[in-house]
Amino acid sequence: MKKWIGLGIVCLLALAGSAQQQKPGSQKLLPQVDAILQKAAEQYQYFASQIPDTLFPKSLKKDGSLETSKSWWWCSGFYPGTLLYLCTNRWNDSLYNEAQRKLATLEREKFNTGTHDLGFMMYCSFGNNNLLKPSDKNKEILLQSARSLASRFSPVTGCIRSWNAKKPDEFLVIIDNMMNLELLTYATKVTGDSSFYKIAVTHANTTMKNHFRPDYSSFHVVEYSEKTGAVTKRRTQQGANDSSAWSRGQGWALYGYTLMYRETGDQKYLALANHIANYILNHPNLPADKIPYWDFNAPTLPNAPRDASAGALIASALLELSTYNKGPQATTLFNASEQMLTALASKKYLSPYGENKGFLLEHSVGSLPQNSEVDVPLTYADYYFVEGLLRYKALSNGKSFNDLVSSK
Repeated sequence: MKKWIGLGIVCLLALAGSAQQQKPGSQKLLPQVDAILQKAAEQYQYFASQIPDTLFPKSLKKDGSLETSKSWWWCSGFYPGTLLYLCTNRWNDSLYNEAQRKLATLEREKFNTGTHDLGFMMYCSFGNNNLLKPSDKNKEILLQSARSLASRFSPVTGCIRSWNAKKPDEFLVIIDNMMNLELLTYATKVTGDSSFYKIAVTHANTTMKNHFRPDYSSFHVVEYSEKTGAVTKRRTQQGANDSSAWSRGQGWALYGYTLMYRETGDQKYLALANHIANYILNHPNLPADKIPYWDFNAPTLPNAPRDASAGALIASALLELSTYNKGPQATTLFNASEQMLTALASKKYLSPYGENKGFLLEHSVGSLPQNSEVDVPLTYADYYFVEGLLRYKALSNGKSFNDLVSSK
């Protein structure tokens, strides 16, 4: 067990050092970043006035009214997480207190064993809370959340169950699940219990084996036999078709393997992340501003809806990935992210103060095949946009992401 922990600590220190030393790219957006983040904080202060006390923002309905959810919805952690991210840039009592109110409602989900999305729900929220102000309470909530997530792991399939299947012997795993592994690696770091880390690595390795095509695009859903662990089907749920590259799914893959390299130092994760990045950035259907269509193979191109959430997610991941590369590759990744963030901060995507009910970004797509959340704002688009801006600011100043964290 000590070997696992020691390797993780060495890797984290080495990777943190690389992020501090590197200052790639042009930094063209740097003069505007603080102003964009301050406007985002003002918009979220307005946003807080629109949201009922015990509910969480989700999107906008077709009539323009706010769509909300209860704490069990998979996106519940993004709103408080964004509030806390904004506090890392410039402290704001109002935003911080609003985040604490939402966290008090969200805490109950630490016992939720019915979802794989606890990383999104709890690490993006309580993880950010602990980043700002570490506490035993935050730690306890995160550890219980990790235990709940680990309960969904199957040693037969080598994966964490994503969706609960209705058919017998059906074990469903979606590429999104890569994003929840950071909660498990955190649990190992703070407890010394390597079982969490081993689950994360096993899931990542199984997903690497079964989710990717030869061109490094990812399937959305892989179905396994719960009894034998064999792959029975590869398909999509939110993409254009089973063989298409659903844009946000490619973003989940890119981000997920980048964070797994950070957490383990395993070179095969870095290699895969670089391959995914190259697939995205060199795709002939990637628009000039690099904000993807909702699917790289959407049947209505070039008239398909864009997905700002995929753009924000990919931009943030590319920035971290740039710190683990050198030379032209690092510069390419950094500059591509800069171009994406610049586009998202333009009038085409960024909402003026008091509009969009308080959301930052417009033009995201939840699930077009289900006609759900098409061309609307989404909380996770805002979250990864703010995260990307904070990472961009840190790296442009030759610092690591954590150097920007401030407390009152």
